[in-house]
Amino acid sequence: MVGSRHRARALALQALYEIDITGHRMEEVLDRMLAEKALGTEPADFARMLVEGVLQHQSEIDDRLQGFAPAWPLSQMPAIDRNILRLAIFEILIDNNVPVKVAINEAVELAKTFGSESSPKFVNGVLGSASTLAGR
Repeated sequence: MVGSRHRARALALQALYEIDITGHRMEEVLDRMLAEKALGTEPADFARMLVEGVLQHQSEIDDRLQGFAPAWPLSQMPAIDRNILRLAIFEILIDNNVPVKVAINEAVELAKTFGSESSPKFVNGVLGSASTLAGR
């Protein structure tokens, strides 16, 4: 199950990135990506929940993210890092169904896969600040 959840998070990240960069509609992006990847019902539902949750709470997440990384305005943050952080902050501070360490580890792994060389360290540092706020 862990592998399928990781793949679901990767798909959710890719969807969030596309929506952020292109402005494409969430339903179209998710439907297309889920059709391309054979995740299975439960991981697909998890990916959809993540994307919907991040988008539903995006202004709150972005406000918190800006507080955790005040030196990096969201508009200047690399788009992939911004969306990795949005996803993790949603899981840590809003969804609360995953242990903080798991959410941080998953985000760092996504940063290693999709981000730049400096992304994992940046993501880990920002989420370290977020985890102290989560208090769990």
